[in-house]
Amino acid sequence: MTETTARAVANTVLAAAAVAAAYVVITTPPLRRLAVRAVRLWLGASVPVYLATQARQAWMASGRAV
Repeated sequence: MTETTARAVANTVLAAAAVAAAYVVITTPPLRRLAVRAVRLWLGASVPVYLATQARQAWMASGRAV
């Protein structure tokens, strides 16, 4: 088996596992609620921090920083 074939097989197996996991999460209400909470936490924490960092870097790059 060549490296290219091995990578293709591994990617296919991982994709199938991801689809199966997504199906289980979507069809199981407690897991779906947990997933929604996790997404809200991620969006509520990491996205604002990312945006603030980008704004700070843009401010510094503009040359108007004091």
